Amino acid sequence: MSVRTPDPDWTPGEEPDVPQPTNPGWLSDLELAEVRGRLPLLYVEAVPVRVDGLGQVTEVGLLLRANTVGEMTRTLVSGRVMYGETVRDALFRHLEKDLGPMAFPLLPASPVPATVAEYFPMPGITPFTDERQHAVSLVYVVPVTGTCEPRQDALEVSWMPPEEAASRAVGDELEGGRGVLVRRALASVGALR
Repeated sequence: MSVRTPDPDWTPGEEPDVPQPTNPGWLSDLELAEVRGRLPLLYVEAVPVRVDGLGQVTEVGLLLRANTVGEMTRTLVSGRVMYGETVRDALFRHLEKDLGPMAFPLLPASPVPATVAEYFPMPGITPFTDERQHAVSLVYVVPVTGTCEPRQDALEVSWMPPEEAASRAVGDELEGGRGVLVRRALASVGALR
C-alpha cells in the first residue's frame, strides 16, 4: 500500500492529481493482499439464532456455500470491519449482506462479543485457521426475527437445534475450526445443556 505524501505545491481548493476512492475504508484486491501479509485484520462473525419468548435459543442458522474449490461447506455470517466503521455497523452490514434485508437482526446492546477467535494461516496455533491471513474475529450470537434469504455466495441458511449445530458432525462441515466457535458462542448464552 502506498502512502501519499502531501504535495508542497498544492493549495487548498485545488483538486489533487490522484483520483479519490469512493469508499476510502475499502481496500483494492492488491492492497488487501499486501495488508493480509503484514497485519492481522479485524473481523466480526455472527451466529444467527431464533429465540423463544424467554430468550432461550431454539434454532441456530448456519450458511451453506460452495468454497473456492467447489466443495459444499457451512459457515457463519462474517466479514471485515472497515476503517472508520463501528463494530455494530460492521455486524449489521454483514448480517444484511449474508441473510438479506428482511432478516431483522436484534443486535446486542453491548459491543462485548460472546467470544473471540484468532485465525492463523498456519494450523495448530489455535483451533482456527484461515490460509489467507492472520485475523482476529469478534463473535456475536445474534437473534434474527425475520425471513432470511441468503445473498452473496451463500446458497441457503439451515436452521437446526442448538445441540445439532454444536455436534461434531456439523462442526466438521464448518471451515477453519468454526465448529469450535459455534460451541463456544452457544455455550456463552446458555444454549447448550
